[in-house]
Amino acid sequence: MGNRIVKWLVLLCTILLLSACGAASQEKVLKKVNGKWAETNGYELNATMEIKSGGEPRKYDVTVWHTKPDFYRVEVVESGKDVSQMIVRNADGVFVVTPTLNKMYKFQSDWPKKNSQAYLIGALAEDLAEDKNLVMKEEDKAYIFEAATRNSYKNSMPHQVITVDKKTMLPTSVVIMNDVKEEQIRITFKNIKLGVQHAAKEYAVEQFTETDGTKGEQAAPPAKDGKDSKENKESTDNKDGKDEKEGKEAVGAEVEYKEFQTHYPVVNWANTKMVDEKVIQDGGMERVILTFEGDKAFTVMQQPVTKGTAMLPVSTPGDPVDLGFTIGAITDTSISWEKDGVAFFVASSKLTREEMVEVAASMTKSGMK
Repeated sequence: MGNRIVKWLVLLCTILLLSACGAASQEKVLKKVNGKWAETNGYELNATMEIKSGGEPRKYDVTVWHTKPDFYRVEVVESGKDVSQMIVRNADGVFVVTPTLNKMYKFQSDWPKKNSQAYLIGALAEDLAEDKNLVMKEEDKAYIFEAATRNSYKNSMPHQVITVDKKTMLPTSVVIMNDVKEEQIRITFKNIKLGVQHAAKEYAVEQFTETDGTKGEQAAPPAKDGKDSKENKESTDNKDGKDEKEGKEAVGAEVEYKEFQTHYPVVNWANTKMVDEKVIQDGGMERVILTFEGDKAFTVMQQPVTKGTAMLPVSTPGDPVDLGFTIGAITDTSISWEKDGVAFFVASSKLTREEMVEVAASMTKSGMK
């Protein structure tokens, strides 16, 4: 009888010890991850990003530079197309550069602190550290983390799965999912080099703004009095976010008029419906204004995208926002972006930032549902 009790006690202690080791294992792994990803003085990485939401899947090549404390350079190139964008943070501010449109927007923003980006490994480490309900699974060669997203599309895509290689303790992939855990975005890390630092001059936007084979010659500071921005202000019937539209068109812009089709949002919100669709002809260019009324009222304006004739940085209110398929600009009352030859602007006093991102992500050429 005494031997049986001893055996049971030994078994119980073993179970408790194993449980304690499992709990400590996650904490230990997180500590290593945070120490390696977040505390490095700099890094370079290459990754591929596949967007599976909103129609046909799209693939992008992503290159990131980061030098502590606050210098970033992210380039996103759509595979198979001559379409690229860069977001650069340096001592002068945050810039979004679109070489194919000869455009550059300047933000006074604390990006990327407000919105984590799945291709920034420091932000991924923060996602893991901040999630109180984090779940870790261990496989032969990898640790699998299930965590909540904290980015601009956290409402429509609240889940992410981060895979970490056991040997290198670096991420190999991130899968971002919707509320029913269907895969929407997949990021695959191809190469990560820690400890790489770049000089401040290498983050100057002139390094990344080539026009007609000339590098950086047309870059210039924004107008101090904002005169250029005011002269390019768009006039619409919508009052919400009217001021945020200032400065969105580059100086001396010309129309990049491709086949223009009206896009419609397909968000399914109760007590919100489209009540008006207006087409305005302005200087031979068509502009479409959609008005939605109800509990979540908003207005959508769209028109053919314009191509700048000079790479001048245009000051833009708000923060850059990564929509997955492009980088836009967001404020508390508006969001704007350019995609497939169309410039979009959504304004609302009733939508949150996350809801405006949902509208942007849902825009499609198909008719209203």
